[in-house]
Amino acid sequence: MKLHRESKGTITVATILFLIVGALAIYFLKIWSLVIIMPLLVVYCLVFWFFRVPDRTILDHKENVIAPVDGKVVMIKEVEENEFLQGKAIQVSIFMSPLNVHICRYPVTGKVIYKKYHPGKYLVAWHEKSSTENERTTVAVETLTNHKVVFRQIAGYVARRIVFYCNEGDQAKAGHEFGFIKFGSRMDVFLPLDTEIVCKIGDITKGGLDVIAKLKN
Repeated sequence: MKLHRESKGTITVATILFLIVGALAIYFLKIWSLVIIMPLLVVYCLVFWFFRVPDRTILDHKENVIAPVDGKVVMIKEVEENEFLQGKAIQVSIFMSPLNVHICRYPVTGKVIYKKYHPGKYLVAWHEKSSTENERTTVAVETLTNHKVVFRQIAGYVARRIVFYCNEGDQAKAGHEFGFIKFGSRMDVFLPLDTEIVCKIGDITKGGLDVIAKLKN
């Protein structure tokens, strides 16, 4: 199983803790140490599972808006996006549980024209205000169809580390990685009002594969 580059520090710490606690349990508890070691082994394996990188074939897209993450669609509504677009947009929000793949992917193809990191709170990721009050990043891409699409990584109650690798001027390719969020949170995508939304609330998405909307050409 291929692991994400963001896994190194976490897995190193988890390995050291597992070995120390396991050794102490065996020394003091003998056979009863299994009561402690087995649950720890499950948690240890889940850490590896969390940082997995699935092998996916990413296609080229022009009008299609691709799911940026694995997760569940929890919101589709018209909102005011006041950080970059300064106007109304359709917000599509996808919630990620700690068991989902947490690679963050470009939802559209085009050119990165804006990026910004915002420190903030750690409200639960499905809270509506988390989009504007939580720790988050905002990225905007000018698409091949001459639209401006904004997307936002949002930290949740558990997720406390967001990373994004893109810079202004970079070429964005729908479905390809631009960042990572550790241990559960949310991605918001803000689309033009005339966008055709093809997903619905409750849909389970696979990042880089599933089409969630189509831009007008």
